[in-house]
Amino acid sequence: MRTLKNPFITSSYESAEYFCDREQESRNLIREVTNGNNLALISTRRMGKTGLIQHCFHNPEIKGNYYTFFVDIYATKSLRDFVFSLSRVIVNGLKPFGRKAIEGFWNSVKSLQGGITFDPVGNPSFNLQLGDIHSTEATLDEIFRYLERAAKPVIVAIDEFQQVASYTEKNVEALLRTHVQHCRNARFIFAGSQRHVMGSMFTSASRPFYQSVSMMYLESIDLAEYAAFARAHFEKGGRQIEPGTVESIYERFDGITWYVQKMLNTLYSITPEKGQCTVKMIPEALQNILDSNNYTFQEILFRLPERQKQLLIAINKEGEARAVTSGGFVKKNSLPSPSSVQAALKGLLEKDFITHEQGVYRIYDRFFGIWLEENY
Repeated sequence: MRTLKNPFITSSYESAEYFCDREQESRNLIREVTNGNNLALISTRRMGKTGLIQHCFHNPEIKGNYYTFFVDIYATKSLRDFVFSLSRVIVNGLKPFGRKAIEGFWNSVKSLQGGITFDPVGNPSFNLQLGDIHSTEATLDEIFRYLERAAKPVIVAIDEFQQVASYTEKNVEALLRTHVQHCRNARFIFAGSQRHVMGSMFTSASRPFYQSVSMMYLESIDLAEYAAFARAHFEKGGRQIEPGTVESIYERFDGITWYVQKMLNTLYSITPEKGQCTVKMIPEALQNILDSNNYTFQEILFRLPERQKQLLIAINKEGEARAVTSGGFVKKNSLPSPSSVQAALKGLLEKDFITHEQGVYRIYDRFFGIWLEENY
């Protein structure tokens, strides 16, 4: 196992050594899918759903015994996009198992055969273009037929699953539910970050996926576990970390995994070998992050329509904003009118600049929020 220069990972999953805690959540997830259950995994964004799933996929109980496919559908807008993304993920996911495994998929999905080629050595290439999918539902049917007949049991994780609720086609949830219900060789993890949408999809009696899954809500990693994890990696790297440093970061960012990791990553990078990371270094680390994103944040604000920009700044000033279309909120923040706020609100939500949970609006990117506080 390779040793990383910086042990605080902020992008893809590396290994169990660099993965903090989630022991109980891992046991629960593995138990559910290996015992034949589908699972809905719900949390706010950047809490670590992807890392948890990848961590479980690398567990000896799953790795090697299952084909595992992870597809992120956040950027998809239609069922056609979904089918395209899933097809590509399956081909890439089968590569480690060799040509025979990929041919199993290739032989099942007749409509996509022209998009999958093999070089003289037998290495596959996925050359499919979105326009090559002529009959979306027929291709989807073929994919599920493959999943049912695959040489190993399958686990499919679909991240940002709430996207299917906004697809251009009608009855996508019902169509997927039918396929999932009849696919006995595959288990599915439906992960999502919009709690109210995901909750409605799986707990509303009027929706196709009602009572079809086990529910799992991912909360913050325990502070004591995070502090021990950070201390161990600092010491392994020949550094010390002052008590209270992790606690200060954790509290500022509400225990949201990615922000804690990013701060620890930066603190580790500015702590010299044999040196000590202290609470007093937190502002420097934060400023480094803000400086590296300064141009991006300026561009985001520049490209926003003026009313969306005004509303974004107003919501950020509140921290946790409620009743943003009320006369009181509009007057307090010198906004044009409730109707204009409603239109701007829709745009900000669609672009994911703000989140809306349990009646509370807040800026999605915490670092962007801090940058706005300093500059506006």
